[in-house]
Amino acid sequence: MDAITNLITAINAQVWGVPMLVMILGVGIFLTFGLRLMTILKIGTGFKLLWAGRASKTEEAQQGEISPFNALMTALSATVGTGNIAGVATAIFLGGPGALFWMWCTALVGMATKYAEAVCAVKYRETDEDGNHVGGPMYYIKNGLSHKWAWMGTAFAIFGAIAGFGIGNTVQSNSVAAAMQSSFSVPAMLSGLVMMILVGLVLVGGIKRIADVAGKLVPLMAVFYVGSGLLILGMHITDIPDAIGLIVTSAFSPVAAQGGFAGAAVWAAIRFGVARGIFSNEAGLGSAPIAHAAAQTRNPVNQGLVAMLGTFIDTIIICSITGLVIVVTGVWQSGETGAALTSSAFASTLPGVGDYLVAISLSIFAFTTILGWSFYSEKCVQYLFGVKAIIPFRILWIIAVPIGATGSLEFIWLLADTLNAMMAIPNLIALLLLSPVVFKLTREYFAAQAESTKKSE
Repeated sequence: MDAITNLITAINAQVWGVPMLVMILGVGIFLTFGLRLMTILKIGTGFKLLWAGRASKTEEAQQGEISPFNALMTALSATVGTGNIAGVATAIFLGGPGALFWMWCTALVGMATKYAEAVCAVKYRETDEDGNHVGGPMYYIKNGLSHKWAWMGTAFAIFGAIAGFGIGNTVQSNSVAAAMQSSFSVPAMLSGLVMMILVGLVLVGGIKRIADVAGKLVPLMAVFYVGSGLLILGMHITDIPDAIGLIVTSAFSPVAAQGGFAGAAVWAAIRFGVARGIFSNEAGLGSAPIAHAAAQTRNPVNQGLVAMLGTFIDTIIICSITGLVIVVTGVWQSGETGAALTSSAFASTLPGVGDYLVAISLSIFAFTTILGWSFYSEKCVQYLFGVKAIIPFRILWIIAVPIGATGSLEFIWLLADTLNAMMAIPNLIALLLLSPVVFKLTREYFAAQAESTKKSE
């Protein structure tokens, strides 16, 4: 077992190493400029489409299973998770406040990656034998590229199917159990069983039930957590300019050891800011387009504009709230890390309440991640084995929840984290090869929009 662990550790160091981070950022930068900064300039358009896409229009309803709004909420349910609370804190602990700046940079170019993923997902999606729309990297590799690339789609599906049980299931249920036990003295087994029942009730209804739950729970949890964070920032409003100044300067100059902080070089800020940013918003990993492929839309670009908001909301809004609270309260120098650091930041301004807010937020974030990733892994399994594998998969997924809540997950986390990164390799290659299609569809869409506006005037 030690030999296997050492092997996977070595692979993990490579797949999450500098080449991977450069590849993810490089593809994001290439797509951002290939789209002429459209993903940054059209954020307002994306939010308008998101608001308009809350309910399905009759003619669009036949083009997918869930509304564009719920497609984004499903993707966000899997994306907004422990990375937004524990991941940001870990990045600041290891890389200093400057890590948050590099998370922002990662998000800005990651929006183009997420846009391209969703455009390809809708463009190359299929209808399965049950009449449901299915898509994602495995489908746009199979249908968008020549048959010699088909093996990459299979590889992605294998990595996604296995990784989900770790990063999207057992690791999440373990985080919930730990938070409930430390804050409310709830036994881990009880947390696991309750989550198993709740997850089972949602999964019975498939993507429509998952999307309905996500459409209600994700906005609620985001408002709850962001609202709490904004309250703390409001109480430290005079410290915010200095905090932002510290974040920017620390991104380009070393941070000396102070308090319990061990100090960090500029490279550490870049490395951990980029790595934790990618872990949080999943831009480039290829998971979110699986949800967007089920959206009720005829136009790939429409869904792409909605999809890119996932990265904006996850990192620019939610991760920024976490990071700013940690910096303005000064607890980043305490020597704590992970969720404990975020809890300390909230509790320092809201004593007796703050740590409970973080525990509840972490639990809800992790629970919705289990729901979102169940759909991702299910579609990967379906791609490999067909619709007959869906029910057995859901049973295994539900059983894994309490196992994760009560188990020791060091090896599972290592394996899942490694496979999660390996999902990005075939996805990023496919996005580069399909980028001319993305650019063409985008040009045609906005040319048609401009023509329509001209005629109406």
